[in-house]
This record gives sequence, structure tokens and C-alpha cells, in this order.
Amino acid sequence: MNYRHAFHAGNFADCMKHALLVWLLRALRRKETPFAVLDTHAGAGAYDLAAPEAARTGEWCRGIGRLLDLTDGPLADYVALVRAAGAPAAYPGSPALVRALLRPGDRLACCELHPEDHAALRARFHSDRQVAVHRRDGWEALRALTPFPERRGLVLVDPPFEQPGEFERMAAGIALVARRFRAAVQACWYPIKHRAPVRAFHAALRAGGVRDLVAAELWLREPTDPQRLNGCGLLVASPPYRFEEEGGSLLAALLDRLGEGEAGAGWTITRIAEE
Repeated sequence: MNYRHAFHAGNFADCMKHALLVWLLRALRRKETPFAVLDTHAGAGAYDLAAPEAARTGEWCRGIGRLLDLTDGPLADYVALVRAAGAPAAYPGSPALVRALLRPGDRLACCELHPEDHAALRARFHSDRQVAVHRRDGWEALRALTPFPERRGLVLVDPPFEQPGEFERMAAGIALVARRFRAAVQACWYPIKHRAPVRAFHAALRAGGVRDLVAAELWLREPTDPQRLNGCGLLVASPPYRFEEEGGSLLAALLDRLGEGEAGAGWTITRIAEE
């Protein structure tokens, strides 16, 4: 409840998560049938990069600030959506990016517990019939709001990792949705500070019998300092066709622009479990 994403909006982790999210949404749009999206930890929806919170950390300057001039290449689609949302003055959170890519028959459900962020989210979408905003626990929503009536869609899980046990809750949530809603694409963000928690997370997923899992990871330095966000990952369950190939192009382009030249920087897309 204390976490505020306004301090970190538009940083390298946001760029990685959102570039891959945009690709996944484009993949869902390949079929004409409607889809739904559940955003379990939606935040405020969009962020003012000129606000004191963003100015205090300056993280966006080393993130989306280095991408805004791109007009071609793998990141062009994502960056164009960010510019259309008002960057560099504002940065769209995942609800805003999802909403920009919904077709008339598609819908979005957002969950947010923080009272101020929930209020901002409700105000943003108050008259939008395609968006529902819930003040409820995102982990509980995985059971309550799946499977979707549309029988296809995306579940985005992006907790702040502020409380102990988030990796364990995420592994359990992925397994739950995989049992209840096998057709759903799940995209679950996680921090990479050091390797041990990530290895345990992947091992728990394999031990739980979840199938068809791919981990996309980007790190700006060797992940050996547990006190620092050295990188991040997006665990994708039931990834759409060509995610592994085209997702790799996105990660390579991100590292090229956002890398600081530190030792051990890199990216990878790894299949954690076969179909």
C-alpha cells in the first residue's frame, strides 16, 4: 500500500515491460474475435513526468527519455503510443497502453488497492464503457475475474514486490490461471536483483506443472547486488506465435539504447517449460 509508481514511471523496467506488452496486444489483435485484459496491479493509469516524484528520481530520463526519438525499428510501435499519450510530459501506464489498443469489442478490467491511485484510475476511465476499475486485491482478482467470457485475452500481473512472498504468490497465481483459463496469455513482471530468487521462481513453476512458459529478461549490469534493481523479467505463459523471436529483437534494441556500458549487461529469452 505504500508503493507509488510515480517515482519510477518510464524507467528501464517500464520500457521493457511495456514494449513487450504492446507486442502481446498486437498479437491478440491478429484474430477478429474480441479479447479481454485483466491488469491486476494497475496503478494510476498514467504519470506526470514533470511532477516532483518523477523529478526526484530522474529514472525516466535513463529510460523512456532515451527512446522518444525512435521512429523505426522494433521499438517504434511502443514509442509511438507513448508519444501519442503525451510524453515527455506524461507517461502512459499499462492501463493507458492497453486502452489505446482495444478495439470496439474488446475490454479491460483494472484492479488497484492504493486509494489515491485507484481514485486517479477511476477518474481516468469514469465514462469509458470498455474499462472497469476495481478497488480489490489483484491476487484475489485472478480467481474472481477469470476465465473471461470472451474465452481469450491477456492477464497482466505487475506487483510492486514491496512485500515478502511476491514470487511465491506470483507462481501460485500463474498456476491458478493456467488451470482455470488455459487459453489466456499471462504476462508477469518481476525484478532481477540477484539470481537466487529468480531461479527459485522458475523452479517452482516447473515443479507446479505449468506448461508453455517463456521468460524474457533484461539486465543492465551483473545481477549480484540484492539491494539494487539490476534488471527485470517478464514471464509469459502461453506466448503467442513468434514471441520468442520478435521479443528478442525488442530486448536487444532496449539494451542498445538503455545500457550503461556496465559489465554483465545482457538479455535473454528462455523457455522455462515446454508446451
